[in-house]
Amino acid sequence: MTAEKCIAYVGCFTTQERKARGKGISAYLIDEAAGAWTLIQVIDTPPNPQFLALDHRQNFLYAAHGSHSEISAYSIDKTTGKLEFLNKQPTGGNNGSHVSIDPTNRYVVLAIGPGVAVYPINQDGSLAAFSDRVLPAGVPGPRTEHSHPHQVLFDLTGRFLLVPDHGIDKVHVYRLDAATGKLVPNDPPSVKTRYGTAPRHLTFHPAKPFAYVLHEHESTVGAYHWNSERGALEPFQTTATAPTSYTGKNTCSEIAITASGNFVYASNRGHDSIAIFAVDGNTGMLSPVAWEPTQGRKPRFFTLDPSGNLLYAANEDTDTIVAFRVDRESGKLTPTGRIVETGSPSCIVFARC
Repeated sequence: MTAEKCIAYVGCFTTQERKARGKGISAYLIDEAAGAWTLIQVIDTPPNPQFLALDHRQNFLYAAHGSHSEISAYSIDKTTGKLEFLNKQPTGGNNGSHVSIDPTNRYVVLAIGPGVAVYPINQDGSLAAFSDRVLPAGVPGPRTEHSHPHQVLFDLTGRFLLVPDHGIDKVHVYRLDAATGKLVPNDPPSVKTRYGTAPRHLTFHPAKPFAYVLHEHESTVGAYHWNSERGALEPFQTTATAPTSYTGKNTCSEIAITASGNFVYASNRGHDSIAIFAVDGNTGMLSPVAWEPTQGRKPRFFTLDPSGNLLYAANEDTDTIVAFRVDRESGKLTPTGRIVETGSPSCIVFARC
């Protein structure tokens, strides 16, 4: 394959209990010049591969499985881009929601209901049994009965692991001991959000000490100062993700920031839009720019492509991935007319060929 092309791996919900129509993980060859996606593989997986992550060398892919108690591993054929199943491991939980690779490329970290698990990566890319599993303690929010970490994300230094927990309205902070594969609570161990906000995902500014936390049930973004020496978050702003004129039901799902750090995007399920915020480079404050409809229902996931020129929105309930052109000056999104049809899409990751 040529350097002008890359592969998109798409995870989809698959089970009847989620009213899903997906078939596992699909691989698409992308012609970046033409913008066309060509399906090259659909691989059967354990149920609901709802979140995917590549190792740092892009040799292996790992999947978290929603409403399920396993994590799975796959090798990537560097010639074709196709996946081959390696193995799976039990999670000790019932809902894998997010997966990340540690900076040393030696461990996979999984957010599960209710906890966080760490898996050593074997030499062939398969996963060993978990080396640690922590169950955060706290007072449940109004919609849950226990902790429910929904993301595991290393900060830009690689020293800290942040875990938004929408079950108990906290963002936990850990250090990962690379020698033992054990998680060590930071000091301070967490920051509390407002009751019932349900922090779901977060993203870091690429150059400034700011972090942005998406609150699923409150439909807000919280802006935080991030102290990368202490591993501490301090809130300084909360802003709504839906326009004030919208009066319907809404929850948030995904958040991302541009490589320039000038714009933050957040997805609304209900309003079915991508909210666009401008970032003040001095203060980190967010101000709304626009709301772009995703041309489908329930955009559970979106992501920027490797170039940063395109944003892809995955509409779970209408079985579409819709492409938008990113205006680097204004942050606004324009539909390209490209739509990929696939059942119940929930995650997209890109690998260079």
